[in-house]
Amino acid sequence: MILSWTGLGSTTSHAADYFDETKSTTLFAFDNVSIPHTQNLKLEMHQPQRHPSNPVVKRGVPGSPDAQGVQFYGSIIKDNGTYRLWYVAFDDDPSNKVASSRWRAAYAESSDGLNWVKPELGLVEFHGSKNNNLLDMGGESWGFVNLKVLKDDADPNPARRYKMTTHVYYRHTRRLGTLLPFVSADGLRWKPVKDVKPLKAELRKEDLFIPGFHFEPSGGLYQWEGQFVISGQNALPGIHTYQGRSTRHYRSADFVNWSATNNIAFVRASQYEWLGPNRSREGEQCHEGISVWNRSNVLLGIYGRWHGAAEWKDVRIDLGLVMSNDGLNFREPKHEWTFLERGKDGEWDQGGLIQGQGFENIGEQTFVYYGTWDPRPTGGPEVPRGGVGIAVLPRDRFADLVFDPSNEGPGDYQLPQVTAELVTTSLEVKNPRFFLNADGLGEEAALRVEVLDHLERPVPGCSTVVRQNGFQTPVTFKSEARLPERVRLRIVFEGPKRSDIRLSAIYVK
Repeated sequence: MILSWTGLGSTTSHAADYFDETKSTTLFAFDNVSIPHTQNLKLEMHQPQRHPSNPVVKRGVPGSPDAQGVQFYGSIIKDNGTYRLWYVAFDDDPSNKVASSRWRAAYAESSDGLNWVKPELGLVEFHGSKNNNLLDMGGESWGFVNLKVLKDDADPNPARRYKMTTHVYYRHTRRLGTLLPFVSADGLRWKPVKDVKPLKAELRKEDLFIPGFHFEPSGGLYQWEGQFVISGQNALPGIHTYQGRSTRHYRSADFVNWSATNNIAFVRASQYEWLGPNRSREGEQCHEGISVWNRSNVLLGIYGRWHGAAEWKDVRIDLGLVMSNDGLNFREPKHEWTFLERGKDGEWDQGGLIQGQGFENIGEQTFVYYGTWDPRPTGGPEVPRGGVGIAVLPRDRFADLVFDPSNEGPGDYQLPQVTAELVTTSLEVKNPRFFLNADGLGEEAALRVEVLDHLERPVPGCSTVVRQNGFQTPVTFKSEARLPERVRLRIVFEGPKRSDIRLSAIYVK
């Protein structure tokens, strides 16, 4: 699908008519749990385009808190009409011998999700001035590598309304990664959830929140069924011995006390072949956990597709797409498919990409925000890095179900005319309203939508034909039939031009 850049970044005239899909049930075309039954349909995935304004958040001027790096292992949240961005800033002061203390939490904001400013917050002194965009992290310097933020409107304590998980270090026989959670009333002034103090910008071993081995949060932070979940990486064995970096999740009910146990949330198929000790950099791996877009009934995620090697100079990183229907186990909609490739040498995002937790449906576009880290210079002289970019798709059109004519035509096992259709999983909804995200419809190409009960028996009066394209086209029935408590949808691709139809998602409100 070709996406026009005309007017990109501005709100279209239709935007006010769109409901928030994150508050409804979404059945994406690539979700074989929500759409388990198909006949003569195939899946076509879509890679996004890079926004021509990339990077939309750049490194600062020399001497500023983010002159050396804007590391978007961060988050973006739309909050009361403003897009708010939290990221890790690296300064360019080589005289500071505690390198990690140069890695600070910083903030930017935007009115449209495209044009960003770094406000002078006046909270933290840097080089003798508070005219900067640094966040107050309890008056201490911690050395953040990775951070994620969510807003928890359900928390009755206003001082805990915003929650942040971070990757900091602690000292064992050597420096190891670990979790440090923070809370805030406004997203700008933060305090650790416990009274802990840094020791040379590191967490003390006696203050650990999770077991004391190397773990790198926080690739993602989300809530699922009342629990907070963090996503990250390490290269230690689980139930199986995996090659290199695998994705692990820890959980908490109160954001203070975290589980001692973890689950392996996602590994790539190649990681089941262990290459042996002291080779954790090599092979195809998962990098830095999963950044999550919570879509109510399903989680979409972006992870780092680590292309390993024996030497840092040969390592590369792209981004992949995963999903979960249970909040625990993630899978790829298409095996070993690359969602976004790293930039070419000489481009701002060359060498490697990193996943920020930033997903927004703005007007007729879906913005997926990402960062960059070129791993190849690792171990050599420090080089400037980072920035925030936008990968753009038409609104919620990550993939399409389309008619597959393979079984049609001459041949021993082929039929002269085949039906192309799907049946959804059973949905428990009250007074549902259905909407389609589809394209290619018209007089000669239509989607017939039927409501079924749980046992797939048609509900009388609940069948209609949709010929209108759109991101949220309503499905209306002539009958006001009373629906059972559990329903399914059957959707049939019809018409002489049914090959033109592209079904991206079904919404249930």
